Amino acid sequence: MVLMRALVSVVLMAALSSPALAQSPSPRVIRVSAERFGYTPSEITVDKGTVIEFHLTSDDTDHGFRIVGTEVDVKIPKRRRGETVVKYTADTAGRFIIECSRPCGAGHTAMRATLVVK
Repeated sequence: MVLMRALVSVVLMAALSSPALAQSPSPRVIRVSAERFGYTPSEITVDKGTVIEFHLTSDDTDHGFRIVGTEVDVKIPKRRRGETVVKYTADTAGRFIIECSRPCGAGHTAMRATLVVK
């Protein structure tokens, strides 16, 4: 009976330490505030492979949040209407432009930020 318990214990420990069962890393939470006509922070730097959870809010009107060259393109609701949360895995190194994808006024085309993936 003791041998059986020891064997079960060894098998369980091996299974739990398996890479397939390892938990994925927690996402890095980055809070971004949009306001005519910019984002705060205006530059975000992460390591390649980082899972980012963007928490997006607006200090004025509706805005968009699009990472050019990716599938990320979401609406940020106007002030006091909540936040948008979007996950993105930074799996490609480089500099990525973040732009407003919802018309928001005269300076809309200049509303940009940068995501740097090292």
